[in-house]
Amino acid sequence: MRMPKGILDAKVTPIQALKAGLMIDIDAIPKEMQEKLAAELNTDMSLERAPMLNNVMTTVKLIEANAVIGMVPKDTNGDGKIDIASGDKVGVSCALCHTVTDKSAYDMPGGGSIGHRIDGPSALTLDVGKLLALAANSRAFYPFLQTTLGGKTIGRAPKGLTADSTEEEVDAYLNNKDFYPVGMFDDTPDGNGNPVVITPLFRQDLAKPFGSAGEQATFENFSNGVYTVAFDTVVLATPDGHKFLAAVGGKAGDQLSIDYAKILADTGVTGYPFVQSRKAGKPGDPATLVGRRVDEQKLADLKAYTESLQAPKGAKVDEQAAAEGRKLFVANCTSCHNVNQGKPVQLKLVDMKTIWPGYKPVVIAKRDPPLDPIQNAPGTFDDKMIVVDASPGGGKRGNAVPMLLDLDRKAEFLHDGSVKGLDALLNSNRGPEAPHPFYVAKSDQRANVVAFLRGLDTGR
Repeated sequence: MRMPKGILDAKVTPIQALKAGLMIDIDAIPKEMQEKLAAELNTDMSLERAPMLNNVMTTVKLIEANAVIGMVPKDTNGDGKIDIASGDKVGVSCALCHTVTDKSAYDMPGGGSIGHRIDGPSALTLDVGKLLALAANSRAFYPFLQTTLGGKTIGRAPKGLTADSTEEEVDAYLNNKDFYPVGMFDDTPDGNGNPVVITPLFRQDLAKPFGSAGEQATFENFSNGVYTVAFDTVVLATPDGHKFLAAVGGKAGDQLSIDYAKILADTGVTGYPFVQSRKAGKPGDPATLVGRRVDEQKLADLKAYTESLQAPKGAKVDEQAAAEGRKLFVANCTSCHNVNQGKPVQLKLVDMKTIWPGYKPVVIAKRDPPLDPIQNAPGTFDDKMIVVDASPGGGKRGNAVPMLLDLDRKAEFLHDGSVKGLDALLNSNRGPEAPHPFYVAKSDQRANVVAFLRGLDTGR
């Protein structure tokens, strides 16, 4: 995607990076920069009073120092030092979306922060679309964007992108918050425009199956899919990547892969795949989506690390209100949700008709068993699951039960971010046909349940 070139061309300053929601690890900032940056952060941060914070080369130095969390530099040139301006590359890690800071040095309103890193919580103010648009070749992320396939498009935008879309058109899509909202990421290479709310990566021993559609039964398989597909999108233009897209998407998947290969050729992307992995299994299988598998020890290490990460403490709430809310929660919500958040979530998928009574899909294409048909309903709630669901592993189309942790920071609920706030989620005004229509009718009782939910942590 040529992110370094895009950052240099757009002259992205640290202030702009923070506005885009990026987090900066204060412990990784070079010592010679820390004092100067601290002084500038205490000003109005104008060009005159904060020259470093308004200089793209400061952004470059922070990335080179691995201080911009989740943006990982690599000594591509092999000269023993990181120098982005001379061609060294930058990749991403899980931390881009799943790490925040304690904001001890600076907190940009509505954006990122500077402080000591806290791994696991969702980066809910991260503007992923803006970051992708900064890349000099954002077209290289094509399969994860909203496209036009077979003359049709599915997603938040009225018009999909094509293999002939320009860089400017792709960037306009990514920068449009109606199409690609802040705090969300389109994590499925299906050509649908379906960004979902970024989920946490702490206490993964409590969360299964993995993915909002429950598409992966094990964390290792989930992580392998992230590394070999989401972090190495270009693998989808290889023969095995083509087989994967054709298997899950039929004619549309076949076209998506062909169009993508054309884009990579047109933009001069070669030498892929880039992520170190071995050929394994069959394309389309949950364990080897594109016929590749990364190092098993690294998968095991990541699993152990995410399981060790503690969930944030719940908010301080009125204890009496929370106690009353707990009673209502126990009486109404425990067919799916645990009361004790220190226990693993119920190992089940809630089928679409239960979680969304108004679900009336139209079959778009048949797929060979065990895959469910590709089907779509009006609205955005099922867009993530039109192609991607649990059926490759023998599951059904539905939602995995989420952990009810770190809810006080969240402003948007349901995986598509369609409900604003906990009170709105539980308000019967949304109607009996809406997604997740489980309500508390009286406003005072609803406030008590909200207090209970905001205060939840693994110790409560």
